[in-house]
Amino acid sequence: MLNLAHMMETIRKHPDFHKAGMVLAHNGVVRATSRDGREVTGLRVKVDRAGLDRLVAAQKKRPGIVEILVEIASDRDLVVGDDVMFLVVAGDVRENVITTLQETLNAIKTTVTHKTEYFAEQPAK
Repeated sequence: MLNLAHMMETIRKHPDFHKAGMVLAHNGVVRATSRDGREVTGLRVKVDRAGLDRLVAAQKKRPGIVEILVEIASDRDLVVGDDVMFLVVAGDVRENVITTLQETLNAIKTTVTHKTEYFAEQPAK
């Protein structure tokens, strides 16, 4: 199970946490409709773990970034309302942290994860 509180505790224990002026978290959840409006009953996410590790390592090298942690609920069926992913970025100033979170999130979603959505049955016409 994903645990945002534990991730925050881990961030606070980082030896360079004193350099952080902002910690920003993303909590992705399973929503009830797909981007095209179809009713979703659940989803499953597959993660390229090695690719995720490389991506996070590269993003940690960005200016002002202290730590980046990611937890993804993968290889199991999730239902509407379940947590899919937590992404936490700690860094010096908001410009660095917000940009890093956004770019890391977009890269995770486009390069190292694949989701399969499950849809409700459509009524016969």
